[in-house]
Amino acid sequence: MQNPNFYTLMRILLVPVFWFALFSLDNPFLAVVIFWVAAITDLIDGYLARKHNLISNFGKIADPIADKALTGAAWIGLSMIGALPWVATIVILVREVGITLLRLMVLNKNIVAADRGGKLKTTFQITTISFFLVNLGLNWDWLNLPISILLWITVAITTYTGMRYLPVLLRRNQL
Repeated sequence: MQNPNFYTLMRILLVPVFWFALFSLDNPFLAVVIFWVAAITDLIDGYLARKHNLISNFGKIADPIADKALTGAAWIGLSMIGALPWVATIVILVREVGITLLRLMVLNKNIVAADRGGKLKTTFQITTISFFLVNLGLNWDWLNLPISILLWITVAITTYTGMRYLPVLLRRNQL
C-alpha cells in the first residue's frame, strides 16, 4: 500500500469501471464516486512517490497516462451523452495528448514535472468533470450556466498552460 505504482494501476483499472457506470447504470452518482476515488489515487501516488522517494520508470510513464485516461474518458463520455460540447472536449484532449506525448518523447533526457499551472489545470478539470457528473443526477437547470462558465474557464486554463508548457519542453529537451 506504500507503493505509488499500486495507486497508478488502480486508477487505470478504474477507468473502464467509471465508463461502465457512466453509460450502463441508472445512478450517475456511482460514476461520481468512482471518478472521485480514481482522482484521489492520483493525489496518493504523488504524495507517496515524493515522501518516500519512490520514483520509478513505470511511474514516470504510467502516471500521466493514467491521469489522461481518467479525465479523457470523462470528457469523451460526457460529450457522448450530450452533457458538454464536443469542442471543449477536443480542445482539452488535443492539449493533454500533445503535451503527454512530448513529455514521453523526452523522458529519457529530462523529467519535466508538473508545475503549479499544471496542478491548477488538473484541479479545474477534476472539479469541472465532477460538477457535470453530479448535475447528471441532480438535473438542476440553474446549475447549467455556472457549470458552463466553469467549463470554459477550464478550457482556457488548459489551453494556456499547454501553450506555456510547450516552449519549456522544447527548450529543455531540444526536440
